[in-house]
Parts: sequence; C-alpha cells; structure tokens
Amino acid sequence: MASPANSSQNGGVLGVSNKTSFGKCTVTTKTSSTPSAVTTQPGTRFINTLVVAGGGSAGMDNSGGGGAGGVLQTNCISVTGGNALGAVVIGGGGARNPAPGSGPGADGNNSTLIVGCTTYTAIAGGGGGGTGAGRAGGSGGGADAGNSGGAATCGQGNAGGSSSPDLGGDAGAGGGGACAVGGAGTGNTGTPGGPRVAGAGGAGLCISSLYPGSPITAVGGGGGGAAGPGSAPNVRTGTGGLGGGGAGSTTGGNDGTANTGGGGGSGGGPGASYDSGGGGSGIVLIKEQAILAKASGVWSMQTVYCQVLNNDWVSRTVSVDYMVVAGGA
Repeated sequence: MASPANSSQNGGVLGVSNKTSFGKCTVTTKTSSTPSAVTTQPGTRFINTLVVAGGGSAGMDNSGGGGAGGVLQTNCISVTGGNALGAVVIGGGGARNPAPGSGPGADGNNSTLIVGCTTYTAIAGGGGGGTGAGRAGGSGGGADAGNSGGAATCGQGNAGGSSSPDLGGDAGAGGGGACAVGGAGTGNTGTPGGPRVAGAGGAGLCISSLYPGSPITAVGGGGGGAAGPGSAPNVRTGTGGLGGGGAGSTTGGNDGTANTGGGGGSGGGPGASYDSGGGGSGIVLIKEQAILAKASGVWSMQTVYCQVLNNDWVSRTVSVDYMVVAGGA
C-alpha cells in the first residue's frame, strides 16, 4: 500500500497505482523498408504488430500457385513511449516466371521488424510446383499433377494444395494461405481428354478490424493453380485466395497484390507459352494499444482524468424497479 505521503498526490486514495497504455489505437502501415518503423506516442506502453513476408510466384504451364508470405501476429509487446522502434525490412514477392518454360515458381523474401533486442521475422512464401511438388515457405506453394503441396511455417500459414495424377502434368493446385490450405488440383488420372480441375488459393487473413484505417484490409492469400483443357466438369483456373492471391489463368498468370504477401497465379499453355504470376510484396503494421496493463491496485487521479478526457472510462447503467406507497389517512 502506498504511504500517506504518496496518497496526498493522488487525492488521498491509497494503493498501488495501475499502469495503462495511452496509444489511442494509432495504426502505422509500412510498405517499404526503413531504418525505424515509427516513434511511439509518449503514452504508449504496448503495441500489436503484424509482419507479412513476400509471396511466392507460381509454377509455369498449368501448374501450382504460389504460397502466401508468412503472416506473423504478435500482441502486447512492451515498449517505451516516445521512443523509435527498430528497422523494418519489407520482403519482395517471388519474381514472375517468364515464358517459355515449365519450371517451379520462386520463393518470396522474408520481412522483419525489430523491437528492442528482438527481431520478428515472417517467412517468405513458397514457389508453386512446375512439374513437381510445391516449395515450402511461410505458406507452401501448390503442387503440379501427382505431387504434394509445399509445407508451411508453424503459426504463419498453411500448406499448399496437392494434386492427383494427370496425363500431361496439367493440373495445378492452389498455394497455401494464412488461414487455409491451398485447394487440391484434380488430374485426369491417365484418361486422355478426362476432366481436370485447378485448385484455388488458400484464404488469407482479414485485418480491417484488427488494424482499422490501414489501406490494406486483408493479407496472406494463396495463388490459384491452372489446369489444361478436358471434358466437363473442367475448371482451368483456380481463384486467388482472399488477401491478395493472384488467380490462375489460361494465358498469363496474375500477380499477387502488392503489400499483401499474396501468392502468384499460374499461367496456361499450350507449350508453356505464357508467364506465371509473381508474388506480392510484404507489409508491416503496428498498432499502439490503449489498454490497461494490470488491475491489481487503484487508479491514479491523473489516469482517471486522461481516460475520461479520451472518452475511454468505464461506465455502467443500472436498471432499478421500485414502488412508492403513500401513507394512509
């Protein structure tokens, strides 16, 4: 318990003073590398961060979509108000695959944020399989026919989709997304002219409510696969996942959206005549919290004043039923 001398500075209220963070829920969005992420507000004590790596590019010639860049969420990081945070590195997406060819997609690049002595690293998205398995990454790349999707990084994404065998190797699966595994590719199982289905990219994460005011509303979508022609039901292009995943195409594959970490969509044939889509670059977001750090003591009068001034003080409404009876004559 505080001494009477200390209580005199707090309107006579005794007890250990609670600590708060007056970050006012300020959101900072970083889309390019910089030596310092942001200088926090004087009252900020805790931050939430979201670090997204660059997405992988897709495999070529009706194959697997690129995996989304890893999405790393970290909440309640303790900071000192009024101080500059450390460096930000925004990872680029895997490069677009130029025609002709049938090779795998390229991995994206890691993104990092330094806070104090800790480096927070989101892992690059894996490239889509060209004629084989998807590549591992933050989220894994989608596979080509008869192969497995790339593995994901634990806590940052999901595996790429796998694909069943196909005569001709033209049944690409979708790349993994932050919130879902990439869709499976379905081959014709060795039947000439049989149906083929391209896998959709895995869904990413909607962040509009987590980081309000940011121009980016969703991140980490996987790229869609592409498949060759076949009999009905034939789906040649996989949709891109929510969060910037590029869609597959019968011509040139679509790129992942910039600053979402979306994976690229695969391109079509015949003869590997079209490019596959490149991955989207990453992003870093920081939210300065406006929260109570603990509730084991009493509020200082200054804290109460600041909270009321910011319209952030607890209020309660009590409903009471009552009856009034007058005395008899």
